[in-house]
Amino acid sequence: MGAIATVREDIAAVKANDPAAQSSLVIFLSYPGLHAKWMHTPEHWLWNHGMRGLARVLSQITRFFTGVEIHPAARIGRRLFIDHAMGVVIGETTVVGDDCVLYQGVTLGGTGNECGKRHPTLGNNVTVGTGAKVLGNIHIGDNVRIGGNSVVVKDVPSDSTVVGIPGRVVRRNGCRVLAESFDATHHRETMPDPVEEASIMNREGIADNARRIAELEAQVTELGTLVKKLTGAE
Repeated sequence: MGAIATVREDIAAVKANDPAAQSSLVIFLSYPGLHAKWMHTPEHWLWNHGMRGLARVLSQITRFFTGVEIHPAARIGRRLFIDHAMGVVIGETTVVGDDCVLYQGVTLGGTGNECGKRHPTLGNNVTVGTGAKVLGNIHIGDNVRIGGNSVVVKDVPSDSTVVGIPGRVVRRNGCRVLAESFDATHHRETMPDPVEEASIMNREGIADNARRIAELEAQVTELGTLVKKLTGAE
């Protein structure tokens, strides 16, 4: 795909994902996440063609101006949107699929001094919330949402929502897992509160039990009245 077509579809991705987005010109000039993504293209080319020192130097210059550090060796898919951008780190062996969204402070990193593939692989349409850390050689499936400040160190199946430290799946294929729930109408970087959700479930259970007890008490009262009438008739 040509450079102009890439710029156009990246700007369209910003408009689709950022309710504060303005005109295409403003997006082109003022979104450091886009600038970091666009600069990564020549840096990645230089890395793959043996000019790794120059690629690293350019990536650090990009980091200085945008606040986003993308290793030149990382593989980035189409229409990546890095919202607010500051503090995002994408490691050397990271693979990011198409249509992914990263919020500020996200780290796609390693867990130590491993050799070989040591950074995560993100599928398509993955959203990683503010401050979340996705660490190690793990695979994040398609259509996954990772809540803000989560720490994910294990594989995540597709069509899931992950929250917590360590990250755990709370929704999968639209169904609640464990006791937590997630309102998909919320902003995508909003992290569900498992404690609050558990409390809500408990209150719902108590209310349901109270309703059932009231029904049983009414039935017992009715039965007692009927028994008295029959006894009196005798």
